[in-house]
Amino acid sequence: MPNTSLSIVFKAPSDPVRRKILSMLKEKDMTAGEIAAQFNISWPSISHHLNTLKQAGMVVDERKGQNIYYSLNTSVFEEVVAFAFELLGRKDDERVEK
Repeated sequence: MPNTSLSIVFKAPSDPVRRKILSMLKEKDMTAGEIAAQFNISWPSISHHLNTLKQAGMVVDERKGQNIYYSLNTSVFEEVVAFAFELLGRKDDERVEK
């Protein structure tokens, strides 16, 4: 996450719509239209959610012909998990020292 703020990374999945988008992209790459069809919200709202996920580095987009496909960027999730384990490891070490 060299260019991504941790606060953005943790904010992105805080919204239920974004969590559902992440779950959908876990299954397969999708276009914005395919994603939007699963929700009863406006296109600008879907675009906002996708942009938030892209800013967090959780989603990447790739143009294929006239369509833009969105997919998960699993390396960001791996970095977040590594960060969490690092924090947990420090707490465990502190408890042992006391």
